[in-house]
Amino acid sequence: MVKSMTEGNPLRLIVNFAIPLLLGNLFQQTYNMVDAIIVGQYLGPDALAGVGASSSVQFLILGFCTGSCAGFAIPVAQEFGAKAYDRMRSYIFHAVLLTMAIGVIMTTVCGVFCSNIMYLMKTPDKIYDDAYIYLFIIFMGIPFTLLYNLLAGILRAVGDSKSPFLFLVLSTILNIGLDCLFIMVFGLGCAGAALATILSQAVSGILCLILIYKKFELLQLKKSDMYVNTRYLYRSLFMGIPMGLQYSITAIGSMVLQSANNSLGSVYISGFTAGSKIKQFAMCPFDAFATAVANFCSQNLGAEKYGRMKRGIVIGTTISVSYGIFIGLILNLFGYNLSMLFVNMDQVDVLKASAKYVGRLGLFFWALGFLNVSRLTIQGIGYAGLSILSGVFEMIARITVSLVFVPKFGFNAICFADQSAWIAAILYCVPLLWVLVNRLERRSGWNKF
Repeated sequence: MVKSMTEGNPLRLIVNFAIPLLLGNLFQQTYNMVDAIIVGQYLGPDALAGVGASSSVQFLILGFCTGSCAGFAIPVAQEFGAKAYDRMRSYIFHAVLLTMAIGVIMTTVCGVFCSNIMYLMKTPDKIYDDAYIYLFIIFMGIPFTLLYNLLAGILRAVGDSKSPFLFLVLSTILNIGLDCLFIMVFGLGCAGAALATILSQAVSGILCLILIYKKFELLQLKKSDMYVNTRYLYRSLFMGIPMGLQYSITAIGSMVLQSANNSLGSVYISGFTAGSKIKQFAMCPFDAFATAVANFCSQNLGAEKYGRMKRGIVIGTTISVSYGIFIGLILNLFGYNLSMLFVNMDQVDVLKASAKYVGRLGLFFWALGFLNVSRLTIQGIGYAGLSILSGVFEMIARITVSLVFVPKFGFNAICFADQSAWIAAILYCVPLLWVLVNRLERRSGWNKF
């Protein structure tokens, strides 16, 4: 059901919206974790390295798709908050057109140049075959990734964060079953892990589509909604493409970092892969609360309730930073034990590398509380173009560490690359957010609560 966030207690609204998002993010990461656990434990560390050797490339491509879909949903949330439902449906129509175009282009280009990408990533010969087949199949599943993220973004824009979560639960269970079937029974190796992931993603997207068709009449397109309006098209592009590029620009730095790590050998590739899985899982609450705050601010911007926007930002940041301090302590105390989910106990060197990586990350996890809330809120209030610079700062920081410090300090430098990127982006995003919110408030000349 649709849910307005322009009335009621901001803390309760944000938490209620964030909880299904958090659980959904956890299940989304479970996709990747199940792949890594089964591949690492059943197929061995080289296969795990093959799956992980292209993770930054996946972030580059799939991050662009995910970010673009999130951007296309921003005008939907704003028009929903303003109760302008005809305009809202028109933006949905334009989002569908743009997503279809992205799907065709990205799938074709990535499929054709997959081998070139592996070469640029300096993928070692011993893991090349596994890495290539895994990445190629993931690329062929781009339309399914777009389908789910667009429809889930639209549902969240109108206040429904529970349905996408429930569908992810079902598809995660399916993913686990398909992993076991394709890898353990059919012996498909890394290809089986990739197939399980994209088929599960397809199921979650199709379920979102069925739900909208059957239950959300407000979101169903009418004939009068299905015409191209250049103003709506440009606004959707202005929101979506910068958000996609922001993800991709950030990923470029991660690609350079991963390429530098790949040059250190398979032990560090496996350790970095296992540590990255733990990192991604631990980051889920940051994404959930930041997305909740961004949606809260988008709807209240449409309703011109700027005081509520500020309260939402403070609430979301406080919760996120507190979580960052807590999870950072957990990562430092139990990083080695958590790494054993992905790596056999006898792979001591890999376990030590993974534990070292996540432990160093844990020292700075509080920073993500500031970064994610500020960046996603900047995007949510319509300044996606300005948020790109935060990705540029992250990219510069990671590239600097990769090219200057990794040759001198090896894996020790890898362990501090992300933190330098986070701090660089925070110094830009946090001041910018408050400047933008205050500017919007001054322009309105009044403050609603």
